[in-house]
Amino acid sequence: MVKRALVCGAGGFIGGHLVKKLKCEGYWVRGVDIKAHEFAPTQADEFLLLDLREPHNCWQVLNLGDGEAFDEVYQLAADMGGMGFIHSAECAIMHNSALINIHMIDAATRVGVPRYFFSSSVCVYRDMRPGEPELSEADAVPAHPDNEYGWEKLYSERIAQAYARHYPIQVRIARFQNCYGSEGTWRGGREKAPAAICRKVAMAENGGTIPGSLSGATAPPSAPTPTWTTWLMGSTH
Repeated sequence: MVKRALVCGAGGFIGGHLVKKLKCEGYWVRGVDIKAHEFAPTQADEFLLLDLREPHNCWQVLNLGDGEAFDEVYQLAADMGGMGFIHSAECAIMHNSALINIHMIDAATRVGVPRYFFSSSVCVYRDMRPGEPELSEADAVPAHPDNEYGWEKLYSERIAQAYARHYPIQVRIARFQNCYGSEGTWRGGREKAPAAICRKVAMAENGGTIPGSLSGATAPPSAPTPTWTTWLMGSTH
């Protein structure tokens, strides 16, 4: 039987690639976002333009029309961007993303979704000191994120984990770190630093200079994000 998956945030960079990955694995996929993908046509079997801050839209997108629930829900929808946006839009980020995450996990649980993925962020961690050893997952608590985006992500992790303790839904969480690549945002103020630097290089005059610094730049993940996202969803722990 063909598995059915819902990808929330399918109009974004990671969500768009995740849809492609699931289709390659034989899934029937419904995507949803408040906007269409900017750089590529969706490969989802269905794509709905809905605002998931509204609870009735969460219920609508979870309704398959046959009385059955999705086999898997991937919740990547969020109000987010690069560090400049994160620090300038704190109220919008906390308000919009919290509403999405509260309504989606509640609706998914109530319709009987068995497996739920939540995309968190390394922004849940505190600032590291120069030369300090890499933090472990457990080091997120006691919590002291350096921005409100991280606080909202940590709160939403806790919501999902609470539902998993009290209801028959398995929750998987990944903390993404500076993911970027093809078909990702590279202009408009929400782009990540590597994409912004690439844009500046491409637009610079021959022999020109580019302001800024590469100090603290993060290497991309060792495997494509959608690959280990689907692996994590299928894991037993």
